[in-house]
Amino acid sequence: MRIIRHAIGAVAAVLVLLAMVSCSRQPAYPAPAVSDKDVLIDIAGLKPETPQFFTYRHLGKNINFFVIKIDEKVISFLDACASCYPHKQGYRCEDGAVTCRFCNMRFSIYKLEKGLGGCYPIKIEGRMENGKYLIPLKIIEAESGKF
Repeated sequence: MRIIRHAIGAVAAVLVLLAMVSCSRQPAYPAPAVSDKDVLIDIAGLKPETPQFFTYRHLGKNINFFVIKIDEKVISFLDACASCYPHKQGYRCEDGAVTCRFCNMRFSIYKLEKGLGGCYPIKIEGRMENGKYLIPLKIIEAESGKF
């Protein structure tokens, strides 16, 4: 009976540990289309005012970012901030805002572009071209240390 209790306790401890680890990492998102030098996002596929998250894989790391279309303008951000990136949890989107999964700071999607401060998502530059939003791979790859 004592062995069974120890086994049940050990299994419970492992399950708790697995739950903690699985909740402490950023999720993986769909991979974006990629050319030789850019990530390619089809603008027609973007829902207005809704961040769309992607995961680009580089040198064994998942680099998460999101793209959002607001008033026909497209902007992009890392799924990380200057303050909380060491915790590698990123943001979640809810009710017209993104919220840091680590510190729970909430930011309106309408203020992201002008965002200053430690927990705002890090802006990454992109450009519009032929119905696509292009982000240079070198910009995304340069940020791999945050992931």
